This record gives sequence, C-alpha cells and structure tokens, in this order.
Amino acid sequence: MSAGTQQSASPLDYAIDQQSRITLPAVRLAVERGNGVLAFQPVVQAGRTDRPAFYEGLIRIIDEYGRIVPLRDFMPVAETTELGRLIDCMSLSLGLNSLREDPSLRLSINMSARSIGYPDWITTLRDGLIADPQVAERLILEITESSAIEMPDTVHQFMREVHGYGVSLALDDFGAGYTSFRYLRDFCFDMIKIDGQFIRNIASHPDNQVLTRALQSIAHHFDMFTIAESVETADDAAFLIEMGIDCMQGYYFGAPTIAPPWKPPPTMAQR
Repeated sequence: MSAGTQQSASPLDYAIDQQSRITLPAVRLAVERGNGVLAFQPVVQAGRTDRPAFYEGLIRIIDEYGRIVPLRDFMPVAETTELGRLIDCMSLSLGLNSLREDPSLRLSINMSARSIGYPDWITTLRDGLIADPQVAERLILEITESSAIEMPDTVHQFMREVHGYGVSLALDDFGAGYTSFRYLRDFCFDMIKIDGQFIRNIASHPDNQVLTRALQSIAHHFDMFTIAESVETADDAAFLIEMGIDCMQGYYFGAPTIAPPWKPPPTMAQR
C-alpha cells in the first residue's frame, strides 16, 4: 500500500488490508495441500426442532500449524479471486464425500455464483453427481445473494442444469444486499435464507420483526422455503415459530462442529 493510499484509507481498511497480506499466502498453501474440513451446523424445521432437517457444511481452512484460519481474515478478499474458486472446489468436494459416506445425510454447501463458470468446480459437481446420482437429492447449493444478482443469466442457466439432476438451490443472506426483485421473480430458488442481521434479537426488536415478515412474505409468494439464520435465543426461536418461519439455524440449535454426531472419533493412528 502506498503512502497516498494509506492516508486516504480508514484505519479499519488499512488493518484489513494488512491482515489479508499476512493471511492469504497461508490460506493458498493450505488449499493447495488440501488442508480443509467441513464444520457442520444443524438446520431445524420450525415444527420439529428436536432433530435436524439438514446440515450446512461450512469450510474451515487449516494452516501449516494445525490452526483453523478465521474466515473473516481472508474470505472477503479471496471471494473475488481464483483463491475463492479453489475454496469453493474444496467445499464441494468435501460435501460430496460426506454425502457418499452417509446415505442418511442431507447437506447444504456454500458457493459463489462466480464458481459456476470455473471449470474445476463444475467438473467436480458433474462428476460427483454422475458417479452417485442419489447424492443429488440430498445436496443443497447455497448461492450468496450478492454474487447471484451480479450474473443472473449465468445463474439461470446453472439452475436449469442442477434442477435436472435433482439438486436444491438456496439463496443465502437474503436481504443483506440490494436485491433486484425482478431477478428474484425470475430465479428458481427452492429456499431463501434470511440474513442474520434481521433475525438477531427479533423477539424484542420491532424493526427486525417488520423487515423479516416482509422478506418471509416475498419468499412465500414465490413458493420459496424460508430459513432464518443466526437464531441465538429461545425467545427469538419462539417468535419465529409463531411468525410461521419454515426452518431455523443458529447457535441456539447447535454451533458448527468438525466432529458431528454421525462421525466416529478418530483412532490413535488417524491422529
């Protein structure tokens, strides 16, 4: 960063830039070596909160010292580069492997719409679904709202292909960006995940209540299943259930874990 750039940037921007310079090489090395795992977080139906309807598989990158690198330290920068595409490839590959290992598992995997045109990512998806067609009906791909709106034509074409396999699609972080409702009308998402900024403290926050009801109404109008993200308290969960939300996800129902209940603990040899 030049001296002029330092003067024009805020202290926060400068700190983020410096952190990215430190972290990105370690992340690239970890991805090249395949040092990543999924952390699984449960998603529950509002009418049956005692057991997960499915899990979201969240990528965790492990550096050369065995430490998990916080996503916030690199993902905002990596998202728009090839590194982001490679991370999406790793997430998808790990997710497909998990689905093959456990026929009872239903799993959602995050992706950016930018990865649709990345040859390695689309090849990983197609090869995985061809090798085991039964995986498709248990796979949910979560596309971030911001990336979907940037390339609607690409997303439309992709939707036609994956729906042909039987894969479900979710729009992630709904309401976080500047959604074009014209594109939302034309998209064929099966699920919409309402961004956590509208869900946290919803039981005591009238503004969040109004906004979440509006987002839910839009989703249901287009026959899209609704999932509330970042549900952290019993009061918020009770309010959402009363409101008529379809599913909920958040720390109240379980934190992401790299040791989910269906996986046996590693043996001494594996450690």
